[in-house]
Amino acid sequence: MENDQFKLPENAQRELKPGEEYEPILSKNKKYQEVTVWSVCIGLLMTILFSAAAAYLGLKVGQVFEAAIPIAIIAIGLTGLARKNDALSQNVIIQSIGGCSGGVVAGAIFTLPALYILQGKGYQIEINFWQVFIASLLGGILGILFLIPFRKYFVKEQHGKFPFPEATATTQVLVSGQKKGKDSLYDFIVSTFGWWSETLTTRMMGWGTALADKAKLMFKVNTGAAVLGLGYIIGLKYAFIICCGSILVWFIIIPGMNLIWGDQVVDLMNAGITATIGSMAPEDIFKNYARHIGIGGIAMAGVISIIKSWGVIKSSVGLAANEFKGKKVAAEPVDRTQQDIPMKTIVIGIVAVLIVTFLFFWFGVVHNVWHALIGILVVAVIAFLFTTVAANAIAIVGSNPVSGMTLMTLILASLVMVAAGLSGPSGMTATLIIGGVVCTALAVAGAFITDLKVGYWIGTTPKKQEIWKFVGVAVAAATVAGVIMILNKAYGFVGDGALVAPQANAMSAVIEPMMSGGSAPWLLYGIGAAIALILNFCKVPALPFALGMFIPIDLNVPLLIGGAISWFVSSRSKDQKLNDARYNRGTLIASGFIAGGALMGVVSAILKFANVDAVARTADGTPFAEMPVAGLIALVMYIAIIAYMIWDSKRAKVEEE
Repeated sequence: MENDQFKLPENAQRELKPGEEYEPILSKNKKYQEVTVWSVCIGLLMTILFSAAAAYLGLKVGQVFEAAIPIAIIAIGLTGLARKNDALSQNVIIQSIGGCSGGVVAGAIFTLPALYILQGKGYQIEINFWQVFIASLLGGILGILFLIPFRKYFVKEQHGKFPFPEATATTQVLVSGQKKGKDSLYDFIVSTFGWWSETLTTRMMGWGTALADKAKLMFKVNTGAAVLGLGYIIGLKYAFIICCGSILVWFIIIPGMNLIWGDQVVDLMNAGITATIGSMAPEDIFKNYARHIGIGGIAMAGVISIIKSWGVIKSSVGLAANEFKGKKVAAEPVDRTQQDIPMKTIVIGIVAVLIVTFLFFWFGVVHNVWHALIGILVVAVIAFLFTTVAANAIAIVGSNPVSGMTLMTLILASLVMVAAGLSGPSGMTATLIIGGVVCTALAVAGAFITDLKVGYWIGTTPKKQEIWKFVGVAVAAATVAGVIMILNKAYGFVGDGALVAPQANAMSAVIEPMMSGGSAPWLLYGIGAAIALILNFCKVPALPFALGMFIPIDLNVPLLIGGAISWFVSSRSKDQKLNDARYNRGTLIASGFIAGGALMGVVSAILKFANVDAVARTADGTPFAEMPVAGLIALVMYIAIIAYMIWDSKRAKVEEE
């Protein structure tokens, strides 16, 4: 059966009515070819290729792309050429294994290159392939093991309550079999040729520049089609909450800090800041201060999430305890589409991995049993705490705030290590490797919940996805470790011509003062935590609001616009079936925007790697996108694509259901 004969059920993305059950595309009563020599080999090949590409481009260009959708598109093409039976079920496995690349690469390149950066500054730090590989491998395995007990909660029990934007786009690509080529051109033109501005800002006008310089007030919106599509799938409710977080930070906190402390130098982390707040651009105030409020909010949202999920945790622990006692837990058989790795195996796996991680810290990093014990406690507690945050963030926004959570991990680990008597180069090494393990765990967990949701909608076997995810993580960890070693020898991370590595540079900037007697912005974290508590008390979801405070405003405003479009097209008719048809057609369009944006992100990155400069420039060499007229063109094009999305969605007929 060809992919284009499949179609997602009508109730795939809405909450189920009492007594209603979701029936996936592939029958739960039938067995399909999922794990085959073909799907595993192609999946592992995708893991190697995309791990290497993502690691290189993330460090060299500073551009990290999401691999899941491009891998899904390639899988469709390859299985089509090979004329495989059960192509859909095998493509899910290919995408799931290949998707390991994104999480492992993010976990590794966000943290571990910071060791080379500090080494380049004169610190006596030693790092080798095995440290990078083992840290990435153990982190990835922990992320999978910590997430599996929450699979049913996020994927099945919360059906229709979370939008899962990235999973939606990936599923639509796999189900429809479309390459989404026509939806790719808009973002490709912006990122590759620069025919109009990628971001609209009030700085385009004189009064806007003056307002930004003097009052630190500014407004920005990303004009990309992919972010607009993301907002459509997220929906108006969550998009509005996210934007409220941005409004609080950009329109109240940042201008307020300028009013109160504008003539003062505020260095909360002893990081060497010498500029007054009043002399900083709004973006710098956000980066140095305001976003830490978002990090505090995200951390508290994690605590709240654990408390609210306690019933799920308790039942999982109880299930594992019963299995250990040899009791038969379920009298009735479990559907193929709901089979997980047994809880007994999960618990044994977590304990075993934590023991191996402890030994790795002891013999391979700190060479001190006490410091190794502290390190493993930090990893276990923070990775477990933030796993649900990563899953929640992906389920709501499609974006994992892994850099913010890792930053919090590094600060906490630094404080604990310094208190335990470990500082200087040894402390920096230990803290960054701890951060690497945690960062990889959270990145892999966030990416994996997307894979599991895709499998749930389509009807594959989660247990098979879970088992082969471990293999994909191992291959990705080895690949990224090798790429980091090679790039360090070829380019280095410090000096002229060095790799950009923006996230790793940020992490090293945090670690260095912390290990030299610096502090952390606890006041800002405390404010964020207090905001999260107040929101929870008021029955407002704290995590999306905190994400809004952490993510730049130009990426949040398009979410609200996209959410408003989804509300508009699904509420214009008195016929609910017609509204549903229009919404579903809009979801296909939005998925195309996201898929196209992801695919063209890879293409644009490859062109940068090949030093192909196709950017339109003026006679004096200035990029055309920086000219005032480019902003006006961007506004016209953005309005045009919004109008197209509304028009095309409203063309839907009830028969399309």
